[in-house]
Amino acid sequence: MLVTEKVEYVDYKDVNLLTRFVSDRSKIRNRRVTGNDVQQQRDIANAIKNAREMALMPYTKRVAQTRTSRPPRDG
Repeated sequence: MLVTEKVEYVDYKDVNLLTRFVSDRSKIRNRRVTGNDVQQQRDIANAIKNAREMALMPYTKRVAQTRTSRPPRDG
């Protein structure tokens, strides 16, 4: 994927590029999914981890959950 876009260097400050390699729950996507080779995937993972440390990217995202009402407890 990086080869087709002609990206020479993966920078941790380029959040728009890095978000393409992160799932909706902020997990780093697998190499088979992204289509990168080993070195590119390692560079991307390190850049994402650095961006998270610098608070440019979140570690996790909140997932909206709808809670159903529970029946009253007997007791």
